[in-house]
Amino acid sequence: MSGGLWRFALEVYARPGVEALLLELQDRHGQSAPFLLWRLWMAAEARPADPEILMAAAELARGWETVATGPLRALRRAQAGGVARAPAQALQALRAQVKALELEAERMLLEMLEASSPPPSGQPASAPAPALAEAARVWGGAAPPQLFRRLSLALA
Repeated sequence: MSGGLWRFALEVYARPGVEALLLELQDRHGQSAPFLLWRLWMAAEARPADPEILMAAAELARGWETVATGPLRALRRAQAGGVARAPAQALQALRAQVKALELEAERMLLEMLEASSPPPSGQPASAPAPALAEAARVWGGAAPPQLFRRLSLALA
């Protein structure tokens, strides 16, 4: 799967089961779906991911999560329950706009991560499950290994 990170992320996210697994890892286990997608892309492209590269990417993603994707996601989710006196149709339209902004913020993060990534090493691609586990360790938090195995199977 060669090409840009954004295209890779869209292709991977569209595969059966991947969206649900990434959202479970993000929402229930404190992981970052864009950071995991970046790490999967790095593995698929055989790009070296030494600890320094991983830490720098996690720092970039955490910063962007704090100022962009996190607040937009929180706003979108808060609107899901409705707002007193807000017309349902208008609220639905506003929520769709916030969701589009959230997606755009994720695309921007992936572009920043791609721009800061080393070139492919010329080695064979790495297996996804260890790359995901490594990303989760760097990101922090505990994510069940079986979710990474299920995600790896969905990518096969």
